[in-house]
Amino acid sequence: MAAAAKVAELLDRYDLSLTDVEVREAPCERRAYETRSRKRIPLDECIGAIAEFCHCRVWREKNAAKEVRYVFFGLRADIEVAHYLTELIDSAVRTELGRYKTSAEYRQFRHQERHLANASFALGMVASIADKLMAMKAARDDVKSSTGRGLVVLKAAVVETEFEKLDLKLQSVERPTRMVSPDAYDAGEAAGASLPINPALR
Repeated sequence: MAAAAKVAELLDRYDLSLTDVEVREAPCERRAYETRSRKRIPLDECIGAIAEFCHCRVWREKNAAKEVRYVFFGLRADIEVAHYLTELIDSAVRTELGRYKTSAEYRQFRHQERHLANASFALGMVASIADKLMAMKAARDDVKSSTGRGLVVLKAAVVETEFEKLDLKLQSVERPTRMVSPDAYDAGEAAGASLPINPALR
């Protein structure tokens, strides 16, 4: 979350350096994050919050190998940060899940219950991270709105206009109901809430 806060600060500083004309004329681009999985993964529950946090759009599609990927669309700086945070969070969830599997709490699950415990932990963690990102975004937007420039609204309008030009045939997919282990979900939620993400930023 420290990394998310830092990239948000860098993005906001970059935004402030742009004129309204530059924002309107900036080209929108795509950047895909490959999951290398053919199935839904816990990151699905967080990807929308990442896109919102970075003021871009995102959709889910399959590549030529039928593997799922997330495609971010927006201004270049925003989609680069969205891709970076997705990679960071995906890696953090895998790392923390590996740590959880070595805990005494995890060993209390019977063998046939452990698949559900793994999924529940990861879901709890990404849900916690998504909540934090949305809270951080709301705080950032409040600060930007107080400047009186309305950059958030302008950027959203630019991205939305360019997005409509893509003429994509997107459809909403109803998420299946998931069973969770409350104990494992709570453990993942706690891991997401306290996770120190501090890699070097370039």
